[in-house]
Amino acid sequence: MIGDIKAHLGTYTEALNLRAYRQQVLASNIANADTPHYKARDFDFTAAFETAMGKRESQGSVGVARTHPGHLGGLDSGLAHVNLQYRSETQSAVDGNTVDMDVERAQIADNSLQYQIVTQFLSDKISGLRTAISSNQG
Repeated sequence: MIGDIKAHLGTYTEALNLRAYRQQVLASNIANADTPHYKARDFDFTAAFETAMGKRESQGSVGVARTHPGHLGGLDSGLAHVNLQYRSETQSAVDGNTVDMDVERAQIADNSLQYQIVTQFLSDKISGLRTAISSNQG
């Protein structure tokens, strides 16, 4: 029963993990907007999501690789498959920095909206499960 629920909600949790990681990457770009020679990074969410779901299906779950038994598991659910790439330069900077604040703001706004949408879907699924469980109680 619990395994079925976990599998049912796994798609949403993977999407949330990837959206949260993308937010960190975009925030890092903004934080380094004035760092000379910093190259803005991002990743293709769709490709990362498809890869994650493919690994989840073939391995049962995607986990964090631990190199020592004493290491704690991470919260990133195995984001090692995410292919971070340098973003194409949109404007030249004298110091070699490729961060375009307009692009970063737009990407953060879009990613935040997508995160909220997935959160709402997940909340609706959990609400539906609660309703189904409570209707079987009485």
